[in-house]
Amino acid sequence: MSIDALRDQIPDYAKDIRLNLGTLASESTLSDQQKWGAFLASALAAGNATVIKAVLAEVEDKLSPEALTAAKAAAAIMGMNNVYYRATHLMSAKDYASMPAKLRMNVIGNPGVDKVDFELWSLAVSAINGCGMCLDAHEKVVRKGGLSTEQVHAALRIAASVHAAAAVLTAEAALNS
Repeated sequence: MSIDALRDQIPDYAKDIRLNLGTLASESTLSDQQKWGAFLASALAAGNATVIKAVLAEVEDKLSPEALTAAKAAAAIMGMNNVYYRATHLMSAKDYASMPAKLRMNVIGNPGVDKVDFELWSLAVSAINGCGMCLDAHEKVVRKGGLSTEQVHAALRIAASVHAAAAVLTAEAALNS
C-alpha cells in the first residue's frame, strides 16, 4: 500500500483529506527526508494501522534506515513527553512545571539524523498530541536551526492531514463493523 492506495480508501465525505494527502505528498518546501519523516512520525502518532502501513510502504525507499528509526523514535518519545508536559502545563498547581521531568529522553540529544529534522518530526507529533508547550519548544529549535515558517507550516499540515485520515478510517471501521 502507498499514499495513493491510502487516498483511495478515504470515503467521498472526506474528499478534502484525500486531496490534501495528495498535495502534501508533492510538498516541496521540505526536503524529502523532512517530509517523509513527518508523514511517518505523524502516522505512528495517529495510531491507525491502515495509515501506518500505507505511509511506511511509501517511505521505506525514501528514508534511510537511520531516518526511519528516528521518525519512529520521534513518535515514541513525544508520545511520552506530550502527555507529561501537557499535564504539567495544564495543571493549576504550577510547582509541577518547575520540577525536573526525571524521564529518559536520550534520543532527543542523539536522534541519529540531523537534529532539525528530528525536532520537526517531534513538532508534528506534538501537534497531533495537542501539547502547546512542546509545540513552542520544538518550533523554537527548528526556527533557530534555519527552517522557515513555511516549512514549519508544511509539517503541521502533514500532521493534520495524516491525523484526519487516521480518524476517518478508524471511524469507518467502527461504522462498518
